[in-house]
This record gives sequence, structure tokens and C-alpha cells, in this order.
Amino acid sequence: MIPTVPQPAFAKWCYRAYVTAFFVYLALPLTVVCVFAFNNSVFPSLPWEGFTLAWFFGTEAPFVGVFNERSILRSIGTSAFVATWVAGLAVAVGTCNAFLFVRHDFRGKSLLYMLMLLPLIIPGVVLGISILVFSSSVANTLEDATGLWFDGLRPGLILVILGQFSFITTFATLVISARLEKFDPSLEEAALNLGASKWGAIRQITLPFLLPAIVASAVVAILMSFENFNTTLMLVGSDSPLTITMFDKLKQGSTPVLNAVSLLLILASATLGLLSLLFQGKKR
Repeated sequence: MIPTVPQPAFAKWCYRAYVTAFFVYLALPLTVVCVFAFNNSVFPSLPWEGFTLAWFFGTEAPFVGVFNERSILRSIGTSAFVATWVAGLAVAVGTCNAFLFVRHDFRGKSLLYMLMLLPLIIPGVVLGISILVFSSSVANTLEDATGLWFDGLRPGLILVILGQFSFITTFATLVISARLEKFDPSLEEAALNLGASKWGAIRQITLPFLLPAIVASAVVAILMSFENFNTTLMLVGSDSPLTITMFDKLKQGSTPVLNAVSLLLILASATLGLLSLLFQGKKR
């Protein structure tokens, strides 16, 4: 609905009802997950058996809380390790890509830009399988030629990091490029006229201007890495990130401890998003 175009009262009422129903549809499943994280029952469903924090801090079976579940804590650490590497690589490469596509014109630029966007439309399962098949083929060839064992090319954390990095970098590139498009190049020229080197002008003028976008892309990369499942499932080894561990536990039978993990993830995601917004508002 366009605010400047007059609309009948009935159309406005329908539009408001649609918006309300849409947000209820989005929020209701999350609310149910959060509520049943406090249900004093071994099943995450009705009837409501009473309020409890056992699914967070419990120590005795079957009420073993998330903070005492070693497999979940280990998987959270694994996910944090993967997310840190993915975010660092995605931001670094995304920043370089932004300068490449915004500042330079060269033959094949459009083709290269399209290739950069391809991971956005390729299903995560297909992307994961492609990386796995390619890396396994390279590993087999190198092992046959050298007799050595290449663990890094086998399913494991290295492949998980590379698999997530392959498509999360695209998001970082788009976010940072949008910010760089708004930059006034005359500020760099002024710095150069005042005696700054090319790298000095970029470090002192351009990068501080890009900092809100860099922080935002790092937050997005961390959140996307934590929640990624399809690509990770194809590339994971013995060390499972959080999404894979939750999937394995779900196959054994759902318990409210998974609701508790989901609630913690929601709170962590909301906190990161809020901090990112506050940082960007402060920079403005």
C-alpha cells in the first residue's frame, strides 16, 4: 500500500489486518518454542506441567540442562570457532571485493560479478556436495601422487569454514559495496594532496567510513554461520557445530533442552543485532 495514494477505509483495514497476521505468523512459532523451554515436562508440548529452569541448569537425568549438556556446549564452542573464522574471512575478502567492483572497471567485470552472486541462488545442499566432491577428488589425486594424507581436504571444520565462507562472502560484499558507493572520493584526494600515501588515505579516511558496514557484515556472517545447516551437513566431520548436534538430538527424540538452546540463540541473535544497530547509530 502506497501512503500517498488515497485508499478506501476497507482497504486500509484489510492491509492492517494482513500486516498483523503476518507478524503473528512469524512470532507465534518462536514464542511457543521459548515458552516450552520452561515447561516442567520431558516433552516440549502440552499439557503445561509447571514452570522450571531445569532445562537450563538441571544436572540430573532426564532434566539435564543446556549448561550441563557437554555435547551441546562443545558444539557451541565449535560453532563459535567456525563463525569467527568465517566472519573474519568474509569481511576481509568482502572488503577487497567491494573496492574491486566499485572502484575499478575491467574486462569481464560483469561476468565476475555474476559469479560472485551465484552462491545466493545455488541451494546449500548442492553447494555442500559440490565442495565435498571437488575437495575429495583433489585429495585423492594428491594422495595417489605423493602418498601423503590431506586431512584438510576431507570432511571436517576446514571444509565447513570454506563452505560457509563461499556464500557468506557474497553478503559481506554486497553490504560493504553499498556503503562504499556512498563514499565521496574527493575526501581521499584531499588526503593525498595533504601528503598522505594511498594506503594511508584508505586507512584513515575510507575504512573508518566503511566501519559500520564492516561491523554489520561481520554480525550477519556470524549469525548466518551459526544457523547454517544444509551446507554444513554435507561437509561436517567428527566435530559437529550446533545445528548438526541439535539435528542429531532431534532424531533421537525432541526434549525441551532444544527449546532452551533455541531461546538462547534467539537472545544472542537479538543482542548482536541490537548492538550492531546501536553502533551504526553512534557512527552516524
